[in-house]
Amino acid sequence: MARPAERPSDGARAEAQADRARRFMKSALAILGETGRTDFTVLEVVERSKTSLRSFYQHFSTKDELLLALIDKIMAESTQRWRADTDGLAGPEALRLLIERITTPASSSTQDSINRGLTFYNDHLAESLPREYARVLTPLHELIQDILRRGMDTGSFGSDVDVESTAALIMQSVLGAMRLRSLGVELNGSPIDGKHIYEFCARGLLTPQSST
Repeated sequence: MARPAERPSDGARAEAQADRARRFMKSALAILGETGRTDFTVLEVVERSKTSLRSFYQHFSTKDELLLALIDKIMAESTQRWRADTDGLAGPEALRLLIERITTPASSSTQDSINRGLTFYNDHLAESLPREYARVLTPLHELIQDILRRGMDTGSFGSDVDVESTAALIMQSVLGAMRLRSLGVELNGSPIDGKHIYEFCARGLLTPQSST
C-alpha cells in the first residue's frame, strides 16, 4: 500500500512563499536596472519571474505593494550599514557622513537606473500608501534622531531642537534633493551634492561655537 505524500511543514510553506516574493522583487529590480522606469506592468514581472498572476496576487495586491516591499528591503539594509558607519561619531560628523552616504552617486549605470526609478516613485507611494511608506522610512528617521540627540548631548546642536520634526525635515531634504543633482547644473551651473545638503541642514542645528 502506497504511503500518503507528506505535507510540507508550516516552516517549509513559509519559506516557499518568501522565496516567491523574493523572485518577484528580483524581477522588478532587474526591470528597473534595465530601464530606469517604474511604468512596467505586473504581467512583465510575472513573465520575468516565470511564475503566474495568481501567485503574484497571493503576495501583493498591486504593483505599488511590490515596489514598496522592494524599497523597504533596500532601505532597511542601507540604514543598517549607515548606522554602522556613523556609530561612535560626534553628531555633526555623523550627520555629514550619513548625508554623504545617501547622496553618493551610483557606481554603475544599472544602479543609477534603479536609484532614479525608485527616487521618482517615492512621491507616488507617499500618496498611494502613506502609512506603509512612512513605516518604510522609519529606520532612517530613527537614525537621524539618534544623531541629532548625540549632537545635542555634546552641545554641538542647539538644545531646543525638535528632534522628531527636525529629523523628518532633514530626511525629506536629503531624499528630495537627490533629484536636484542634474537639475542643479541647469539652475546654477553645478550639481547639488552631499556637501551642499549638509551645510543647508547644519545651519539650523549648529550652535555658535560649532562649525560646519
